[in-house]
Amino acid sequence: MTGTVYVNGDWLEESAATVSVFDRGFLFADAVYEVVAVLGGKLVDFDPHIARLNRSLAAISLTFPFERNDYLKLFRELVIRNGIDEGIAYIQISRGAAPRDFAFPPSARPTIVAFAAAKAISNSPTAETGITVVTRPDVRWRRCDIKTVGLLGASMTKQAAIDAGADDAWFVDAGGITEGTSSNAYIVTASRELVTRQLGNDILAGITREVVLAVAADQQLTVVERAFSTDEALAATEAFITSATTFVQPVVSIDGVTLGDGRPGSISLELRRRYLDRAHTSAL
Repeated sequence: MTGTVYVNGDWLEESAATVSVFDRGFLFADAVYEVVAVLGGKLVDFDPHIARLNRSLAAISLTFPFERNDYLKLFRELVIRNGIDEGIAYIQISRGAAPRDFAFPPSARPTIVAFAAAKAISNSPTAETGITVVTRPDVRWRRCDIKTVGLLGASMTKQAAIDAGADDAWFVDAGGITEGTSSNAYIVTASRELVTRQLGNDILAGITREVVLAVAADQQLTVVERAFSTDEALAATEAFITSATTFVQPVVSIDGVTLGDGRPGSISLELRRRYLDRAHTSAL
């Protein structure tokens, strides 16, 4: 371990970084987080990520004293100290350490942890080949709009997908497909409608999602935010996912059914290209 991480105001080598065993993020998943992509040493979509972090904090009634520029200074320092040209910067804020009790502690001090990691994300091989997904029941809690660290349901479902020979899974509830294990899900219909689940408690309001939908509208695609069924997905001409680290990732197979000719669709690839162009020019 050679990276430098930030823990409660201190910069430490990874091997020296610790948090209390009584931290509520560890005991109750009582914590929220954000992941920001780094391209060319700059932060992609930084401001909307911080706005969503603040929404998540408010949703779990956790007050944290940082302002926007405090976060920006921290993230830039993470990138510099770890020499990240391309990769991710991660931040997690928990309610802090306190004696184990389900009720919120009245005076715990929040724990903040942040780190960065190099990762090839702009030239992902799967962007050229596409990924395969399987559908699985949505077993997560009903507040998926809060970006908490309670990710066991998503983690178990992704592993089940891998065990089944797929790359990832799309969750399905009574209304249809919600989202991927760590991404938003989309289909493109024969009439060039771009369909994705509407915002609500059952999906995360993806930052990349917001940008891609705006880009799609500029490309004269009809954007429809609604629930869609597995059958609709299987009949789609294209499908893809979006997230902070995959950007736009084409999907070429769902539940073993090949979409189109089995290659990434032109709309998915064009949206990816345009998103990356924008990300490179607007990053901080």
